[in-house]
Amino acid sequence: MNELIFQPMMAVVTLTAVVWIAMYVTRVRAMRQAGKPVQAYTVPDRITEFLPEKANYPANNFKNLFELPVLFYVMCIYLYVTGNVDAVYMIAAWLFAGLRVLHSLVHCTVNIVILRFQVYFAGGIVLWFMLARIAVDLFRA
Repeated sequence: MNELIFQPMMAVVTLTAVVWIAMYVTRVRAMRQAGKPVQAYTVPDRITEFLPEKANYPANNFKNLFELPVLFYVMCIYLYVTGNVDAVYMIAAWLFAGLRVLHSLVHCTVNIVILRFQVYFAGGIVLWFMLARIAVDLFRA
């Protein structure tokens, strides 16, 4: 069961790769349509100035995938190394991965802020649950 913790972890890693591809496809298409020379996009402010808002949704989400998911990766590796993976952690890990997918879908497409926030918050709660459980187990030992 211990190795299974890498499945939801790999799902989030794969999501990051998919969002990276979406970011480049979306931005390159928007840059071609904008008709500006590539050198015009030297800093992030220029990108937001010259490209439509929607073209930046995947890029903003890509940055977001290096926030809470980093803690998730650390916890998954910790659980594996310590041999503490159980059904509760697996359910929480898959729930976090699923919520990250849903968050990315919302963020990269319709970008409804309240919906995006609610999904992000729910994923955060799952992550903090995992962290609290790890901390309790660690300090109890």
